[in-house]
Amino acid sequence: MAGGKIFQPSTKIRLTNVSIVRLRKGGKRFEIACYKNKVTEWRTGVEKDIDEVLQIHQVYMNVSKGQVAKDDVLKQCFGTEDMDKVIHEILKHGEQQVSDKERHHQLDNMFRDIATVVMEMCINPKTRQQYTVTMVEKAMTEVHYSVNTNRGTKQQALDVIRQLQERGTIPIARAQMRVRIVMPAKDGKRLKKDITDLISAMEDEDHGELYEYVCLIDPGKYRAITELVGKETRGAGEVVVLSLDTKDDDNKS
Repeated sequence: MAGGKIFQPSTKIRLTNVSIVRLRKGGKRFEIACYKNKVTEWRTGVEKDIDEVLQIHQVYMNVSKGQVAKDDVLKQCFGTEDMDKVIHEILKHGEQQVSDKERHHQLDNMFRDIATVVMEMCINPKTRQQYTVTMVEKAMTEVHYSVNTNRGTKQQALDVIRQLQERGTIPIARAQMRVRIVMPAKDGKRLKKDITDLISAMEDEDHGELYEYVCLIDPGKYRAITELVGKETRGAGEVVVLSLDTKDDDNKS
């Protein structure tokens, strides 16, 4: 159009809900554009689909300016032109760019999530009662626990439990699982010693055509017991979780 302005396409990328992950390598800066919250989910294994993490399947020198990293630069700095390999390295080792307010909010949320997992997994061994989330948060503060946003909440909850036990901040122990183990009688007799070595306490034992145990176990032993029963009975036995033992039987309604 005469006298009109000629439209020049912008190379800038305008994205919403974006979180930039940045990695410096070989003296250069590389960036990828991701969805907020998805980076942490990918790093902790919650999210498996990388397409749900990336806003654009591309490596940039500068996301906001739309400066794409050239293949020869990727080859020079990463030793490969394979875009997927480079993106995975940036996602794994890069620094997520967030504002101080966002980072503080993220840390607060994760701190409470970790405390919630600890509350669900543990009891006060003296009272056989669960702690409240607020009580766990207070104990975490006393041991100066530092949240790592690149690790899963359950993994960090186990770290918190260990630290609280080592320092004696509060009396705390993993809640016991009450399970029923059922298998053919011939297997029950043969495996009794192996099972006894893995459980914390035997509550009931019954045998006829089937051998049945009701017992308390440490949650960390559950997998070993299920694998033992499954393998040794060739699938004829089973382990059923009845409850988490958080109270004495006298206190149960």
